[in-house]
Formats: sequence, C-alpha cells, structure tokens
Amino acid sequence: MPPQSEASAGKPEIEPGVPRLFTWEEVGLRTGKGDLKEERWLVIDRKVYDVSQFYLRHPGGPRLIRHYSGQDATDAFTAFHKDKDLVKKYLNSLLIGELAPDQPCCEPNKNEMLVKDFHELRATVEKMGLLKSRFSFFAFMFLHAFILDIASWFTIWYFGKSWVPFLLGVAMFTVGQIQYGFLQHDFGHVSVFEKLKWNRVAHFVVFGILKGGPVSQWNHMHNQHHAKPNCFRKDPDLNTHPFIFSLGKKLSLELGKKKRKYMPYQYQQYYFAFFAPLMFTIGAQVVCYRYLFQRKKWLELFNSLFYNFRVCLMYVPLMGFKSFMAYYWLTRYLEAAWFIWVSQMNHIPMNIDYDQNLDWFSVQLSATCNVDESLFNDWYTGHLNFQIEHHLFPTMPRHNYYKVAPLVKSLCAKHNIKYECKPMLTAFVDVFRSLKESGKIWHNAYYQE
Repeated sequence: MPPQSEASAGKPEIEPGVPRLFTWEEVGLRTGKGDLKEERWLVIDRKVYDVSQFYLRHPGGPRLIRHYSGQDATDAFTAFHKDKDLVKKYLNSLLIGELAPDQPCCEPNKNEMLVKDFHELRATVEKMGLLKSRFSFFAFMFLHAFILDIASWFTIWYFGKSWVPFLLGVAMFTVGQIQYGFLQHDFGHVSVFEKLKWNRVAHFVVFGILKGGPVSQWNHMHNQHHAKPNCFRKDPDLNTHPFIFSLGKKLSLELGKKKRKYMPYQYQQYYFAFFAPLMFTIGAQVVCYRYLFQRKKWLELFNSLFYNFRVCLMYVPLMGFKSFMAYYWLTRYLEAAWFIWVSQMNHIPMNIDYDQNLDWFSVQLSATCNVDESLFNDWYTGHLNFQIEHHLFPTMPRHNYYKVAPLVKSLCAKHNIKYECKPMLTAFVDVFRSLKESGKIWHNAYYQE
C-alpha cells in the first residue's frame, strides 16, 4: 500500500486490519502550525500517532509532547518511560498508521548509523543493569540531608543566635536543602524505585513536604528541558532570554539585529553572579505560587504553605522573627546560587539555538557538557557533573553514570562528536566567558548601522 499523501485533508480513516502508510514528509507537516495547525502527529518505533487532542491530557505535560509534533519521538519516548509496554497500550487509541516500508529508520536529516548505534548502546545499558538502582545509596543521601536539616535547628537551639551558630546553622540548612533538591531530582526522574508510584510518593514527600516545592510544576518544566535542551522556545531554562540575559551566539546576534534591548547585556557576565540567584530566590516563589493557583493544585499549595509555617514554628521561637527572616532568606539565596551554578555550568557555554530536530544523541551532546569526576564534585553537584550521561539516560540512577561514561565516550569518538568534560573551576569560568561573548555579539549587532 503506497504512502497516503491525501491524508492532509484531515485525520485518516483506518481500514480494519490494514495499516495506513505514511512518509516522513507527511508526518513533518503535522506540527500544529501553518495550514495544518489543528493536526499534531509524531512517530514512535515507526508507528504514527495523532496527538492533536491527546497532548492536552498528556501526563508528562502538554508542552512536552507538543514539542515533538511532526517529529520522531522514539528516543524521547524510550528515555522518559520505564514501563514502555504499559504506556504503549494507551497509545493504541492514537495510532493512525505507520511509516511506509521504503522510509528510512529515521528522518532524512539525521545520521542513520548514529541513531542505530545509540539504540545498540541503549540495549547494552539495559543488559548491564545500569538502569537499576541501589536503594542503600539513596537511603544514605536522604539520611545525610535529613541530619543536616535537623542539625541546623539543633545548633540554634543549643548555642543560641550569635554570629557563629547563626552562620553555622545557615550553612547546614543550605547544604541540607540543596541535597534534598538533588534527591527530589532523582525521584522526579523515576530513577530510585522500580515502580512509578513509589517514585511519585517519595518525590511528593521530599520536594513537597521537606522543601515546600511544587511537584507538578517541576515535572512540567524539567521534562521539557530534557526533551529539548538549549532549544529556544522549547527549553524553559532559556526563558530568561531576552528579558534578563542574552544567551547563545545565534540568539544574541538575532536580538541585536532586531535592535532590541531589555538589559545592558554587554555587562551581563558581571550581574549574573549576584542577580541570577536573587532573581531565582524571589522570582521562583512568585512563579510557583502563580502556577499552583492557576492550575488549582490545592494540595501542593497547602504543602508549600505548611512548609513555610513549619520552618517558622521551628526557628522563630528560638531567634525572633527578624533574625529568622535573615536566616531564611540568606539560606534561600545561597541555595539558589549553588543550584544555578551547578545547573548552568553544563548548559550556558554550550550551543543554544532554535530546535533543529537533531537526533537524541546529537542534541544532548551539543547542549550539555560534563565536569570532572571526584568524590567532592559528585557530591557537590548531586552527580550532575555527569550531565551528558544524565541527559542521554534520564531514568538512570546517578550512581551508575560513571559506568556508562566510557561507552558514551566511545560512541562519540566513533562518530567524531565532541565529548566535552572539564574541571569545575573551568566550567564556572566558562559561564562568565560565554555570557561575555554573547553580550559582545549582541552589542556589536545592536550598535551596528
């Protein structure tokens, strides 16, 4: 049965027992834009699915699946879903056909051999058991964060609120909260427990109760980042462009040529260090509460308010309200600075562009870099110094990243793809260097006649 070019008239009718055949070109037209703006199709394992309505009900968020409209979503689907057989049962109602036999295994713009080699690497990873977690590791990570959380309160209770115990308490509270943050990240990626349910419960407890964070918003934002890293309009981590920072060479040049200026970008490498954590400290609170109110996430809203009430109840009787405000917001600021540097050193210096529909391996390698392995670096970054491996295999437990790294390096060498890994201080400096360079590109384009 030949490809059905007449399918552009709308959702095709399926003859019983006879799969409808399509070309990559036909799928590529269903992006939800242009003349076919009501249609969104995507491909998973050569099967063509119509997600025009389903994307609004997608458990991982509507934007995540929408970002793959008109594209091959096979590797993203595999990366995000542990129980793929179960999920595929729900996909059956969306199935409208499959790719014609004469169509290549991937879209024409992609490297077919690289795609096949990555699939083999994925199979090797699964065969080696690298997607299975070691519970004792995560129990220890939780325990040490919980002890720091309690120790910060005990320090103020026992020693009082003079400068030394105050700063020591701030340090322990900050470290405890950031380590909770890394741990909730593990639960959010379904990389601790085998069953999705227990990861969701643990995520709710650690992030929702112990940190006061909105679980649903984290899933909504973070999954998009993993699906399309450093892709402007699709990766929420780039939402600071252009209103606060000018990011990436191409986007900065474009912004400058359009004569748009919202900030003095030529100085952004200087105000990033102070302003980014401050913006995150205050802005994240506003964005979170706005999200919870708009989406009517009342339980998560209660959790967030209860967290703040609990912390007040623990500390205000010991130090008074004014001292507590200084204690609380200093901790929040230090935590934000820690988080921003860890998360952005892997991405800001890398390629930032619009979505070019690259294959999974290529888009992750172009948007991420690693930081050298060491006991301190692993702990300080929550093992996100292995950012490349984390992005390639988002459900992999972090204690296995170092095991898969040599296999990833080998695949990069085979296909002449740069595997970027650097010392941590170099990674920090590269953030400044990248911001300075993109700011200069914007400045030259903006003031050029």
